[in-house]
Amino acid sequence: MGTVFDIKEFAVHDGPGIRTTVFLKGCPLFCSWCHNPEGISSKPQVMCGSGGERIAGKEYTPEELAAILNGQAEVLRTNEGGVTFSGGEPLCQTKFVAEVIELLNNIHIVLDTCGYGSEEDFRLLAGKSDLVYFDLKLIDAKAHRHHTGAGNEPILHNLKILSTMAKPFIIRVPLIPQVTDTDRNLSAIASAIRNLQGLACVELLPYNKAAAGKYKSAGVEFRPTYEQWREVNINQSIFTDAGLKVRVVGQQKRKA
Repeated sequence: MGTVFDIKEFAVHDGPGIRTTVFLKGCPLFCSWCHNPEGISSKPQVMCGSGGERIAGKEYTPEELAAILNGQAEVLRTNEGGVTFSGGEPLCQTKFVAEVIELLNNIHIVLDTCGYGSEEDFRLLAGKSDLVYFDLKLIDAKAHRHHTGAGNEPILHNLKILSTMAKPFIIRVPLIPQVTDTDRNLSAIASAIRNLQGLACVELLPYNKAAAGKYKSAGVEFRPTYEQWREVNINQSIFTDAGLKVRVVGQQKRKA
């Protein structure tokens, strides 16, 4: 069984074409800017909003979820899209996601991951995917631990593993004011990734100032480690000067 807190149809920013994005519950990080606080816990939870209460988190067998996704396969293929597994963090439910992928009928797969997990789990899901979206937030280990609650050693290790897998991937950088968006951090990211094999491009995701909205309804305290109302620094030249392709993606719409 696996636990999913949302299945978003007709997603257009989660990979090529028109996609269905499966948001899995559970994440090993506690980023202070997380846009999906209901995705952090691995268990279903009550969300209280203006429309009343709802449960964030539904259990599926691999067969049940695959049946839903296979029912959309023709539309997804016609629109050059597919299925994206996001979260939360898919590596928290590796076995379940792998079993679902095995049951899908010729559907393009994107793994959207923070990269925090065991090498074994990462290799398994990345190997079953056609494209990997790899979030990279902070290169400095101390800063990473302060802002996300965990070190970045497993993340950087799995990034190196990814570069050996002959698998195309995109680095996604959530731009958090005076945290991840500093020239120093962006330069460190550019330096870390510039020679990696398989890197298609870098995507910069500007911070959405409405990030705090879900926390109250999820019963979680919003405790940002940054000044959320500051404008972000979108310095694409750091990446172009390093010979990397870079683009800015609209407003951030999921866990970063």
